[in-house]
Amino acid sequence: MKDEEKIDREIEKLPSGIAISWGLRKQPQRGPKRELSIDQIVEAAIDIADKEGLAALSMSRLASSLGFTPMSLYRYIPSKDDLLLLMQEKVSDINYPNEEVETDWREKMRQYIRICIKVFQNHPWFSDIPITSVPLTPNQLKWVDMALRTTRNLPLNDYEKMSIVLLLSGYARWCGIIMKDMSMAIHTGKSPGEISGLDYSAALKKLVTQERYPDLYPVLMSGAYTEENEDANTIGNDFDFGLERILDGIEHYLLAKEKKE
Repeated sequence: MKDEEKIDREIEKLPSGIAISWGLRKQPQRGPKRELSIDQIVEAAIDIADKEGLAALSMSRLASSLGFTPMSLYRYIPSKDDLLLLMQEKVSDINYPNEEVETDWREKMRQYIRICIKVFQNHPWFSDIPITSVPLTPNQLKWVDMALRTTRNLPLNDYEKMSIVLLLSGYARWCGIIMKDMSMAIHTGKSPGEISGLDYSAALKKLVTQERYPDLYPVLMSGAYTEENEDANTIGNDFDFGLERILDGIEHYLLAKEKKE
């Protein structure tokens, strides 16, 4: 009983944003005449961030979009940091892949990576919010659970499984950030050719010499660096190539472990 009481006390100490995400904070009894809800506030904040970026989001701007004062919002969500956490939590509410479909562990990991990247693509501001702790909210923990599901039938201990989750999640985040930056560049008026370097290829071939850049020089001259040749990968294929090499490494580790046993 004492242990349960101790746990209850620790739960009561949870930061307000995390407590709200778990439904542990009651809606305010006193508030504006036209009823507000935490979901309404969070959804309105996501809409602003999706359309204009995280820099455009402030409590005053958000309150104005809803037709209330900033103080009205603070009755529901105590701080902007709490709001950002709840925004991340909301867009992290994703569906698991269909478990009834039989797929091998490599395909399950591919599915997980694709799902993660899609969140970054749909909500470019997601990666602008810094990581401050391990996942603690319900939907973010669901991401961890989904990643662990890819390792369910593999002969790995818990430490090994979590290490693979970190590896996959880190790669998905990196891919998502790069894709976001590419998309933002396109929206500002740059063509894919300019982004990939095609407009600069002639200058680079003049500036990059074999003496100064002995290993870069032949790659540049082949057209692979600026994606000039027909065999050059698209940015999506580049990420797929990297993911497959990660999966190859995991498979090699599994085979080596099997031999030891």
